Amino acid sequence: MHSLDDIARTLQGYDPQALRMADATTFIDRLVAPVQGTEVLPLRQCLGRVLAEDLISGMAVPAHDNSAMDGFAFNGEALQGQSTLTLRIAGTALAGKAWAGSLQPGECLKVMTGALLPAGLDTVVPHEMTTVEGDQVQLSAGRLRAGDNRRLRGEDLQLGGIALSKGELLAPAALGLAASLGLQSLTVVRRLKVAYLSTGDEVMSPGEPLREGAVFDSNRYTIASLLERLGCDVIELGVVRDEPVALEAAFRSAAGQADVIISSGGVSVGEADFTKAMMAKLGDVAFWRIAMRPGRPFALGRIGSTVLFGLPGNPVAVMVTFLSLVRPALLKMMGAHPKPQPLLQARSVEPLRKKAGRTEYQRGIVTASPDGQLQVRSTGNQGSGVLSSMVQANGLIVLGHEQGNLAAGELVSVMMFDGVI
Repeated sequence: MHSLDDIARTLQGYDPQALRMADATTFIDRLVAPVQGTEVLPLRQCLGRVLAEDLISGMAVPAHDNSAMDGFAFNGEALQGQSTLTLRIAGTALAGKAWAGSLQPGECLKVMTGALLPAGLDTVVPHEMTTVEGDQVQLSAGRLRAGDNRRLRGEDLQLGGIALSKGELLAPAALGLAASLGLQSLTVVRRLKVAYLSTGDEVMSPGEPLREGAVFDSNRYTIASLLERLGCDVIELGVVRDEPVALEAAFRSAAGQADVIISSGGVSVGEADFTKAMMAKLGDVAFWRIAMRPGRPFALGRIGSTVLFGLPGNPVAVMVTFLSLVRPALLKMMGAHPKPQPLLQARSVEPLRKKAGRTEYQRGIVTASPDGQLQVRSTGNQGSGVLSSMVQANGLIVLGHEQGNLAAGELVSVMMFDGVI
């Protein structure tokens, strides 16, 4: 296990007081590692879990050549040199059972979608491309090629091939694929245990009488929901007051039962708080000022073997740092190998103010313009406490470290929320 100092030495120009986003993500990636432990679950309970081992296909899918649509199956060699083709219908093949008859030259078989294709039949003409009179079917040979509308044995999955790879984040399509192999259960990585706590004397839980100058704790609910959507086992520790004894007890309790601790508040420079001191006392922790907006103050480290993320206290900064820094780390710890989240390109319908030298995440609303192209506008006030803007937005406009002000009409990158928050 490398110390934070060891990791810092691998980053050229590492400066914890002015850390670029690229260096922050690299640092975090080198700190975290997948957890150990697996469990076998019924297929219906595997949604959102991570596959713990390669899934080898025990059969070919489909198991036989079959028809891709309703129509007439025949030997495609009959198309050669023909403009029209007339065939005799020798019988009907239904999906789910083999046709027991035999065909002679010049004959075809009426087939339903999914029907097995007997040996020698390799082409299917759809019903709508034929004229049927009695037991005769006529078709235009020029509109077909041999092999059309045939599903080949094993074209989806080959016997002995890897159907799903270790680290696959199991989505509905993956579960359907596993079911197509006849599987009833899968071996998945155990759930990641994440303890979450809010800090601060000014923070109160919903339901309590609100004191003057206090605020209700929204962070605990947004973070818990983001963790649950990821499939984590969430351990909620509530609000912890700015008292050394209470903070130490909370962090020790969290470290004793979780793989990850996430806290909000108490990491800003100059705050009269005990959280930073307690983190440093109990573990190997770095306190960063990241060149990003919102979310500049950030803490990262370990308490024992438990990874610690100390997020800022402002609600939007909490969500932005979670999405950009914490979520990818949690996915790695879950054993997942997800595809990088793509950034969409959209045209800004308005000028955007941006200070060069930091990465900015502005809340945006993406829509389609009249010509069908993607466009984006900001939600307005970009204050890190304006949580309503996260409700209005459907993505974050990601403005790179070197970018400055942008004019209306320029292309910008957008991290969409769909499926994430």
